[in-house]
Amino acid sequence: MPQEQKSDRRYDLIVWDWDGTIMDSTPTIVHCIQQACRDLGFKEPDDALASSVIGLGIQDSLRRAVPWIEPVNFPKLTDRFRFHYLAKDHELDLFVGIRELLENLRADKYLLGVATGKSRVGLDRSLKHHQIGHLFHETRTADESFSKPHPGMLLELSDVTQVPTRRMLMIGDTTHDLDMASNAGVDAVAVTYGAHPSDTLKTSQSLAHVDDVPQLAQWLKENL
Repeated sequence: MPQEQKSDRRYDLIVWDWDGTIMDSTPTIVHCIQQACRDLGFKEPDDALASSVIGLGIQDSLRRAVPWIEPVNFPKLTDRFRFHYLAKDHELDLFVGIRELLENLRADKYLLGVATGKSRVGLDRSLKHHQIGHLFHETRTADESFSKPHPGMLLELSDVTQVPTRRMLMIGDTTHDLDMASNAGVDAVAVTYGAHPSDTLKTSQSLAHVDDVPQLAQWLKENL
């Protein structure tokens, strides 16, 4: 069980979502879902529906984004999505200012984690490509834990880092992130520059809504 740590800080472990929070990938994911549907002759979801599922594991995402197709077709749709995403993956970049923010938090001795709907292979590939894997102490993905909004990833991160959930902070761009945090008893901050618009994010519990990375950095400076 996580052990209580003596600290003047409000939080010891800061957990980040990946797509739409650290990496500017929302438009690409939406495009790849739509292109996969076109490849197979399926009706494609509009931008709003496709972006609404970002943050979930790939199977959950596609079932929600394209609910009108037969379940037997999901493996083919998944394959086509992965094909298009891998073709674009190397072109994606981190949001401006995120690298510096993570480096500063690490230098200030905060523990950093990731809880993402990506696969383990996908997250590790992205961490290596952007050369920021060394900044994170622990990471969890949807294919090795429960998918959001189940609290499993955050509870596992709490156990392995020995940080109680009340001393953890989740940062994410979707209601899936915020609801996962709420289910785990973890505080959360919503960023509005990712997949879910501000009005949607307001339907879930969070301490604050920030519109860009500089605002996020300022909030963290004032509240950690």
